[in-house]
Amino acid sequence: MTFWQPTSPLAGLPRIKAGRSRRESSWDRTGGNRDFKTVPAGETHVLADIEGAGVIEHMWITTRCYSPMYLRKLVLEIFWDGEDNPSVRTPLGDFFGVGHAVSAHFVSLPISMVTGPRRGPKGPFAAAMNSYFPMPFASHARVQIRNESDLPIENLFYYVDYELTQEPTPPDVGRFHAQYRQEKPCQKVIHAAGGEAKPAPWDLPGINLTGDDNYVILDAEGTGHYVGCVLNIDNFDASNQVYSWPGEGDDMIFIDGEQWPPSLHGTGTEDYFGAAWGFPSGAYAGPYHGITLASSVQEHFGLWSMYRFHIEDPVRFSTSIRVTIEHGHANDQGNDYSSVAYWYQSHPHRPLPELPAVAERLPRRWPEHGLWDE
Repeated sequence: MTFWQPTSPLAGLPRIKAGRSRRESSWDRTGGNRDFKTVPAGETHVLADIEGAGVIEHMWITTRCYSPMYLRKLVLEIFWDGEDNPSVRTPLGDFFGVGHAVSAHFVSLPISMVTGPRRGPKGPFAAAMNSYFPMPFASHARVQIRNESDLPIENLFYYVDYELTQEPTPPDVGRFHAQYRQEKPCQKVIHAAGGEAKPAPWDLPGINLTGDDNYVILDAEGTGHYVGCVLNIDNFDASNQVYSWPGEGDDMIFIDGEQWPPSLHGTGTEDYFGAAWGFPSGAYAGPYHGITLASSVQEHFGLWSMYRFHIEDPVRFSTSIRVTIEHGHANDQGNDYSSVAYWYQSHPHRPLPELPAVAERLPRRWPEHGLWDE
């Protein structure tokens, strides 16, 4: 009979196991207080280059860069076990839960962006970004930041906390992955609704029995499980559509190459992200779902970032997975969408493409304008 099987992170804390706790950080090797690195424009800085088997348990990063919208210009990449193509490739700010090159305060279970009202000396530099996603590796790990902005990173502070073990990584332990995608803009849907009365969203004409035009959050091959995403929407096209509401797009997750209908079919974007009847509370932060950015009191307009983590309910796949959000029906606008998907899978993985060019991935609108000189 087993004495005790931990069923939660806190329940597992009393267990004593072998391992060596280690950290890579930006501390001042001269013994002074310049505990940061400077990264010139166009260069890459390696935060951690680890040999052996182990797991990254925590990352903390904060930055200061005077290039506007730099949180979309700095790129986080992570490589496992000597691979040439990274398993993580995403703009820095988006990885930590907020899109649109914006710093905002929220705390969820796996990631957080701790931001106060003090915006820093001359810009939005106050974010302390944390990740608690466990990231195992068998022989090597490399974490790096590419500075694709036009100015240096004046201050790059960081911790990478990890554990090394003498035991080999079990074959059923997947590698952590994260990928950024965008569609700017999504294809507008034109309805043939007559009359002056605005129809209810569920009464709009049109059908979707394929999912072919959905926004794609993740399209991966291999064996593993999807553990969540961040979705960003810029509702710039909200004024001239029939219903002007992106939240009606159903979540559809296609597993192992299946055709219509998918194994997981939801009822709307606001439903998938844990809300209902729109996003009535604006920004909020829960352990598994929340709204990190709500730039308008009315969800039909403005900039939005939201997250949903499948920590208790990972979506498992054996050969492939395609995670999508329906575009059509009442989600009829030609708005800008971007996202980061998080998942674990066995290697090899489908190579991650390069990100869109900096100019292409910058937000159409940036609410940080006007804050730089406060």
